[in-house]
Amino acid sequence: MVEKPRPEDAPETHLAIMGRYILNPEIFDILSVLPAGKGGEIQLTDGIKELGLSQEILAYEFEGRRYDVGDKLGFVEATIEYALRRGDLSEDLITFLRNFLQKTELLG
Repeated sequence: MVEKPRPEDAPETHLAIMGRYILNPEIFDILSVLPAGKGGEIQLTDGIKELGLSQEILAYEFEGRRYDVGDKLGFVEATIEYALRRGDLSEDLITFLRNFLQKTELLG
């Protein structure tokens, strides 16, 4: 596990950590003594690697689209796609988007 590696430092893999964890309480003991890592911050990724030295770390591999919700556009994309998949929201959202784009002349 590598926290936000530069492309030249990234391991050769098609996997990424998505940021959803179920961790044992021991992680807090590790984080409390962990030195600062990437960006001068204590990194959960570093703590999980340390935890893995004493207990098994499991992961779930899924297929699907990944959104970077830490990025403003990624957050908006995820929200819109999620809403479009919901039967109770999709029609109203489509209507809103069409009307909004027509009003702002972005649709042409």
